[in-house]
Amino acid sequence: MDLLLWGVFPYVSIALLIAGTVWRARFDRFGWTTHSSQLHESRLLRIGSPLFHFGMLFVVVGHVVGLLIPMAWTDALGLSDHAYHLLAVSTGAVAGVAAAVGIGILVCRRFRVPAVRRSTLKSDHLMYTFLLGAMVLGLTATVLNSTGQTGGYNYREGVSVWFRSLFAFQPDYQLMAAAPLAFKLHVLFGFTLFALIPYSRLVHMFSAPLTYLFRPYVVYRKRDPELLANRRTERGWERVS
Repeated sequence: MDLLLWGVFPYVSIALLIAGTVWRARFDRFGWTTHSSQLHESRLLRIGSPLFHFGMLFVVVGHVVGLLIPMAWTDALGLSDHAYHLLAVSTGAVAGVAAAVGIGILVCRRFRVPAVRRSTLKSDHLMYTFLLGAMVLGLTATVLNSTGQTGGYNYREGVSVWFRSLFAFQPDYQLMAAAPLAFKLHVLFGFTLFALIPYSRLVHMFSAPLTYLFRPYVVYRKRDPELLANRRTERGWERVS
Protein backbone atom coordinates (compact mmCIF):
# COMPACT_ATOMS: atom_id res chain seq x y z
CA MET A 1 0.00 0.00 0.00
CA ASP A 2 2.83 2.42 0.80
CA LEU A 3 4.38 1.72 -2.60
CA LEU A 4 1.05 2.40 -4.37
CA LEU A 5 0.31 5.59 -2.44
CA TRP A 6 3.76 7.18 -2.39
CA GLY A 7 5.53 5.47 -5.29
CA VAL A 8 2.85 5.07 -7.96
CA PHE A 9 -0.05 7.43 -7.28
CA PRO A 10 2.00 10.66 -7.72
CA TYR A 11 2.98 9.60 -11.26
CA VAL A 12 -0.61 8.62 -12.08
CA SER A 13 -1.76 12.03 -10.87
CA ILE A 14 0.78 13.92 -12.98
CA ALA A 15 0.00 11.73 -16.02
CA LEU A 16 -3.70 12.60 -15.69
CA LEU A 17 -2.77 16.27 -15.32
CA ILE A 18 -0.66 16.31 -18.49
CA ALA A 19 -2.97 14.13 -20.59
CA GLY A 20 -6.09 16.02 -19.54
CA THR A 21 -4.51 19.40 -20.23
CA VAL A 22 -3.38 18.33 -23.71
CA TRP A 23 -6.80 16.86 -24.46
CA ARG A 24 -8.66 20.01 -23.45
CA ALA A 25 -6.25 22.21 -25.39
CA ARG A 26 -6.92 20.22 -28.55
CA PHE A 27 -10.59 19.27 -28.29
CA ASP A 28 -12.23 21.58 -25.76
CA ARG A 29 -10.84 25.05 -26.35
CA PHE A 30 -14.22 26.73 -25.96
CA GLY A 31 -14.68 25.02 -22.61
CA TRP A 32 -11.27 26.22 -21.39
CA THR A 33 -12.63 28.97 -19.19
CA THR A 34 -13.22 29.99 -15.59
CA HIS A 35 -17.00 29.91 -16.16
CA SER A 36 -17.10 33.30 -14.49
CA SER A 37 -20.22 34.13 -12.49
CA GLN A 38 -19.36 37.78 -11.95
CA LEU A 39 -22.53 38.91 -13.73
CA HIS A 40 -24.62 37.16 -11.07
CA GLU A 41 -22.85 38.63 -8.05
CA SER A 42 -19.73 40.77 -7.70
CA ARG A 43 -19.58 42.14 -4.14
CA LEU A 44 -18.44 38.92 -2.44
CA LEU A 45 -16.38 38.01 -5.50
CA ARG A 46 -14.34 41.22 -5.19
CA ILE A 47 -13.42 40.24 -1.63
CA GLY A 48 -12.93 36.48 -1.90
CA SER A 49 -11.19 36.23 -5.26
CA PRO A 50 -8.13 38.43 -4.49
CA LEU A 51 -7.73 36.82 -1.06
CA PHE A 52 -7.78 33.35 -2.56
CA HIS A 53 -5.63 33.98 -5.63
CA PHE A 54 -2.90 36.05 -3.95
CA GLY A 55 -2.92 33.76 -0.93
CA MET A 56 -2.54 30.70 -3.14
CA LEU A 57 0.27 32.38 -5.07
CA PHE A 58 2.34 32.74 -1.92
CA VAL A 59 1.33 29.26 -0.73
CA VAL A 60 2.63 27.74 -3.97
CA VAL A 61 5.87 29.72 -3.72
CA GLY A 62 6.29 28.54 -0.14
CA HIS A 63 5.76 24.91 -1.16
CA VAL A 64 8.29 25.23 -3.98
CA VAL A 65 10.90 26.66 -1.61
CA GLY A 66 10.17 24.16 1.16
CA LEU A 67 10.07 21.07 -1.05
CA LEU A 68 12.67 21.75 -3.72
CA ILE A 69 15.44 23.55 -1.83
CA PRO A 70 17.52 21.07 0.18
CA MET A 71 18.24 21.72 3.82
CA ALA A 72 21.98 21.74 3.10
CA TRP A 73 21.57 24.79 0.85
CA THR A 74 19.97 26.96 3.52
CA ASP A 75 22.54 25.73 6.05
CA ALA A 76 25.30 26.82 3.66
CA LEU A 77 23.74 30.28 3.51
CA GLY A 78 23.92 30.51 7.30
CA LEU A 79 20.18 30.22 7.83
CA SER A 80 19.56 28.06 10.88
CA ASP A 81 16.78 25.51 10.93
CA HIS A 82 14.97 27.47 13.66
CA ALA A 83 15.12 30.71 11.67
CA TYR A 84 13.96 28.94 8.51
CA HIS A 85 11.08 27.28 10.35
CA LEU A 86 10.04 30.57 11.95
CA LEU A 87 10.10 32.37 8.59
CA ALA A 88 8.24 29.57 6.82
CA VAL A 89 5.54 29.26 9.47
CA SER A 90 4.93 33.00 9.81
CA THR A 91 4.67 33.73 6.09
CA GLY A 92 2.98 30.43 5.25
CA ALA A 93 0.36 30.85 7.95
CA VAL A 94 -0.61 34.32 6.71
CA ALA A 95 -0.81 33.14 3.09
CA GLY A 96 -2.68 29.96 4.05
CA VAL A 97 -5.23 31.78 6.17
CA ALA A 98 -5.79 34.38 3.44
CA ALA A 99 -6.32 31.66 0.84
CA ALA A 100 -8.61 29.68 3.18
CA VAL A 101 -10.72 32.74 4.01
CA GLY A 102 -10.90 33.61 0.31
CA ILE A 103 -12.05 30.17 -0.80
CA GLY A 104 -14.48 30.09 2.11
CA ILE A 105 -16.08 33.31 0.88
CA LEU A 106 -16.23 31.98 -2.68
CA VAL A 107 -17.82 28.69 -1.64
CA CYS A 108 -20.32 30.48 0.61
CA ARG A 109 -21.16 32.81 -2.27
CA ARG A 110 -21.63 29.89 -4.65
CA PHE A 111 -24.19 28.19 -2.42
CA ARG A 112 -25.78 31.34 -1.03
CA VAL A 113 -26.53 33.22 -4.28
CA PRO A 114 -29.21 31.31 -6.25
CA ALA A 115 -27.98 32.40 -9.70
CA VAL A 116 -24.41 31.38 -8.89
CA ARG A 117 -25.60 28.09 -7.39
CA ARG A 118 -27.49 27.25 -10.59
CA SER A 119 -24.37 27.90 -12.68
CA THR A 120 -22.27 25.52 -10.57
CA LEU A 121 -20.96 22.53 -12.52
CA LYS A 122 -20.93 18.97 -11.21
CA SER A 123 -17.14 18.98 -11.36
CA ASP A 124 -17.08 22.02 -9.06
CA HIS A 125 -18.35 20.04 -6.09
CA LEU A 126 -15.52 17.52 -6.35
CA MET A 127 -12.94 20.21 -7.04
CA TYR A 128 -13.99 22.35 -4.07
CA THR A 129 -13.98 19.30 -1.79
CA PHE A 130 -10.36 18.44 -2.52
CA LEU A 131 -9.24 22.07 -2.70
CA LEU A 132 -10.71 22.89 0.70
CA GLY A 133 -9.50 19.56 2.08
CA ALA A 134 -5.93 20.15 0.92
CA MET A 135 -5.87 23.65 2.40
CA VAL A 136 -7.38 22.66 5.75
CA LEU A 137 -5.08 19.65 6.06
CA GLY A 138 -2.06 21.78 5.17
CA LEU A 139 -2.90 24.31 7.88
CA THR A 140 -3.58 21.48 10.32
CA ALA A 141 -0.21 19.87 9.61
CA THR A 142 1.51 23.23 10.07
CA VAL A 143 -0.18 23.87 13.42
CA LEU A 144 0.45 20.35 14.73
CA ASN A 145 4.08 20.40 13.65
CA SER A 146 4.68 23.87 15.10
CA THR A 147 3.19 22.97 18.47
CA GLY A 148 5.19 19.75 18.77
CA GLN A 149 2.22 17.44 18.29
CA THR A 150 4.07 15.44 15.61
CA GLY A 151 6.96 14.38 17.82
CA GLY A 152 9.48 16.86 16.45
CA TYR A 153 9.01 15.68 12.85
CA ASN A 154 11.07 17.61 10.30
CA TYR A 155 9.34 17.57 6.94
CA ARG A 156 12.50 18.85 5.22
CA GLU A 157 14.19 15.55 6.04
CA GLY A 158 11.16 13.43 5.13
CA VAL A 159 8.47 14.82 2.84
CA SER A 160 10.84 17.13 0.96
CA VAL A 161 13.41 14.39 0.28
CA TRP A 162 10.63 12.05 -0.89
CA PHE A 163 9.21 14.74 -3.17
CA ARG A 164 12.58 15.40 -4.80
CA SER A 165 13.13 11.67 -5.30
CA LEU A 166 10.07 11.63 -7.56
CA PHE A 167 11.96 13.70 -10.14
CA ALA A 168 14.71 11.07 -10.24
CA PHE A 169 12.06 8.34 -10.81
CA GLN A 170 13.37 6.60 -7.71
CA PRO A 171 10.68 7.47 -5.14
CA ASP A 172 11.82 6.88 -1.58
CA TYR A 173 8.29 5.98 -0.53
CA GLN A 174 9.39 4.76 2.90
CA LEU A 175 10.17 8.35 3.90
CA MET A 176 6.62 9.38 3.14
CA ALA A 177 5.25 6.30 4.87
CA ALA A 178 6.95 7.44 8.09
CA ALA A 179 5.41 10.93 7.96
CA PRO A 180 2.61 11.95 10.37
CA LEU A 181 -0.96 11.34 9.25
CA ALA A 182 -1.72 15.03 8.66
CA PHE A 183 1.14 15.30 6.15
CA LYS A 184 0.04 12.10 4.40
CA LEU A 185 -3.54 13.30 3.98
CA HIS A 186 -2.37 16.71 2.80
CA VAL A 187 -0.18 15.12 0.13
CA LEU A 188 -2.94 12.74 -1.01
CA PHE A 189 -5.47 15.55 -1.33
CA GLY A 190 -2.87 17.69 -3.12
CA PHE A 191 -2.01 15.10 -5.78
CA THR A 192 -5.68 14.25 -6.26
CA LEU A 193 -6.29 17.95 -6.88
CA PHE A 194 -3.50 17.94 -9.49
CA ALA A 195 -5.30 15.14 -11.33
CA LEU A 196 -8.60 17.08 -11.26
CA ILE A 197 -7.17 20.36 -12.63
CA PRO A 198 -7.70 19.65 -16.37
CA TYR A 199 -11.22 18.39 -15.80
CA SER A 200 -12.47 21.40 -13.82
CA ARG A 201 -12.48 25.19 -13.99
CA LEU A 202 -9.00 25.17 -12.40
CA VAL A 203 -7.57 24.58 -15.88
CA HIS A 204 -7.68 28.36 -16.38
CA MET A 205 -4.48 28.62 -14.30
CA PHE A 206 -2.59 27.61 -17.43
CA SER A 207 -4.04 30.56 -19.39
CA ALA A 208 -1.87 33.40 -18.15
CA PRO A 209 -2.15 36.31 -20.63
CA LEU A 210 1.57 36.42 -21.39
CA THR A 211 0.99 37.53 -25.00
CA TYR A 212 -0.48 40.77 -23.63
CA LEU A 213 3.06 41.83 -22.66
CA PHE A 214 4.20 41.58 -26.28
CA ARG A 215 1.14 42.86 -28.15
CA PRO A 216 1.61 45.77 -30.58
CA TYR A 217 0.85 49.29 -29.47
CA VAL A 218 -2.66 50.62 -29.95
CA VAL A 219 -2.53 53.59 -32.34
CA TYR A 220 -4.82 56.53 -31.64
CA ARG A 221 -5.44 59.29 -34.17
CA LYS A 222 -4.82 62.80 -32.99
CA ARG A 223 -7.84 65.09 -32.92
CA ASP A 224 -7.28 67.90 -35.41
CA PRO A 225 -9.57 70.89 -34.63
CA GLU A 226 -9.70 71.91 -38.29
CA LEU A 227 -10.78 68.44 -39.42
CA LEU A 228 -13.38 68.26 -36.69
CA ALA A 229 -14.82 71.61 -37.73
CA ASN A 230 -15.20 70.51 -41.37
CA ARG A 231 -16.50 67.02 -40.54
CA ARG A 232 -20.02 66.25 -41.66
CA THR A 233 -22.45 65.91 -38.81
CA GLU A 234 -25.51 64.78 -40.73
CA ARG A 235 -26.61 61.18 -40.59
CA GLY A 236 -25.92 58.80 -43.42
CA TRP A 237 -29.44 58.82 -44.77
CA GLU A 238 -29.48 62.62 -44.76
CA ARG A 239 -26.56 62.98 -47.11
CA VAL A 240 -27.20 64.05 -50.69
CA SER A 241 -25.72 61.63 -53.21
